[in-house]
Amino acid sequence: MKDSVSFRLNGKPIQLEVDSDRTLLWVLRTDLGLTGTKSGCGESLCGACTVVVGKEAVRSCQLPVKAVRGKEVTTIEGLEKNGKLHPLQEAFADTGGLQCGFCTPGMIMNAYALLLKIPKPTRKQIVVAMDDNLCRCAAHHRIVQAIEQASGRA
Repeated sequence: MKDSVSFRLNGKPIQLEVDSDRTLLWVLRTDLGLTGTKSGCGESLCGACTVVVGKEAVRSCQLPVKAVRGKEVTTIEGLEKNGKLHPLQEAFADTGGLQCGFCTPGMIMNAYALLLKIPKPTRKQIVVAMDDNLCRCAAHHRIVQAIEQASGRA
């Protein structure tokens, strides 16, 4: 059954008539055309679908869209401003923290939430925060470097 769901997406108000039990991931990808958020495992285990709700990194593959009603949702597309990449996006490119790129949006969004809470995290805090986001290309070392680099600019 369709329901009206309103929230802010990347700083803009959104109102949808949608099955409110559909996952945020599929609403973002299919209804709103924001394909930066990836579908990985579908079980909240890999982190490819990570977005930020409020200031928290969340897995959108298991989150019903009704759970974001009245909240602020930020996706990878929302980080770039006026044609300028966010410092995290720049740092991932600079350090080679992305290889195939599939996990990159989820990694960046998880790191973004970390930096919202802890602007200058230690290496240990970064490793712990990123532990549940998986990269099959084994770029974890460069991902940590990218977050360290961005924490001085983010």
